[in-house]
Amino acid sequence: MTAEIAGVSKKKAVLEIRDLVVRFPIKRGILQRTVGHVGAVEGVSLTVPEGEVVGLVGESGSGKSTIAKAIVRLVRPTSGEILVDGQNTTHLSGRQMSPIYRRVQMVFQDPYSSLDPQMSVADIIAEPLNIHRIGSPASRRKKVGELLEIVGLDPEMMRRRPNQFSGGQRQRIAIARALALRPDLLICDEPISALDVSVRAQVINLMIRLKAELGLTILFIAHDLAVVRQIADSVAVMYLGQIMETGPRDPMYVEPLHPYTAALLSAAPIPDPRTERSRPRIVLRGEIPSPADPPSGCRFRTRCPFAAERCREEVPALREVATGRRVACHFAEELGPKLAQWAGSGTAPAGDTKVQALGGA
Repeated sequence: MTAEIAGVSKKKAVLEIRDLVVRFPIKRGILQRTVGHVGAVEGVSLTVPEGEVVGLVGESGSGKSTIAKAIVRLVRPTSGEILVDGQNTTHLSGRQMSPIYRRVQMVFQDPYSSLDPQMSVADIIAEPLNIHRIGSPASRRKKVGELLEIVGLDPEMMRRRPNQFSGGQRQRIAIARALALRPDLLICDEPISALDVSVRAQVINLMIRLKAELGLTILFIAHDLAVVRQIADSVAVMYLGQIMETGPRDPMYVEPLHPYTAALLSAAPIPDPRTERSRPRIVLRGEIPSPADPPSGCRFRTRCPFAAERCREEVPALREVATGRRVACHFAEELGPKLAQWAGSGTAPAGDTKVQALGGA
């Protein structure tokens, strides 16, 4: 399972998601009758191997955060399975989930709203230790100081409140709180998207260092493939509730197999100004369709210039096309070389007229 979904790793799976479905009812009228459902996640399977970082990437509204919330039971799965260290947590009660929360912790997107403004930093970081009754008050206070040092903050700051810190410092505090229980799995739900560009690199470097020093296993959620490339061992690209492509990081960035992956790569700037100016820009036309009324067949077909009748009628399976690489596209073998040129080389395939934008009918 690990090798099939998350790359070529043979390590033990800390997290396995199998055919996960999360749907939210649409209610209308005085009686609030259910008239439909929003399919936020539709049949997603994903594996996070021990000691590795798996990046989950996609546009806003693709269902990434819903998966994160389903793992920690902030939302309930409609169907499918979520396994933590081999234990199926899908149908556990709140009390039964308590041991799971010691092994799975989450860093939220917004450090301004995820920290209680009325609590001191010491109380915020010590809260998980208090809830699970770990150690004495003195040992907890010592642990707070150690955690602040681990994330690069002065332990003397523990008496301050969140409003006395910058955005980057608040996110470091949130990471320290998540590390308090020494979890097996850290879920990072767009942890840098609310931060200034100059601060993002600091937080990413912190995550890279913590992974190396603590051997962290991380599910890193983002909408920017360029950010994920710095930290992830393997990547899963998500669109409208489904996985479009998965595989090891480097092969995917060199030769994407799905048009959506190529479009995301094209949106990331290249450090070389000459190459950046000369390469064709791939711009997705239109908005992501509503998950309450998704397109038939391939969900990406309404924005893909290569869509054919088969794409309208048949849902592409997430199939293996190379070692450790899977893609949900009927024409992946044909499109691979072309998409690689579009996404990174700066030269368009000869004779191709659809270089400037991905935007089919």
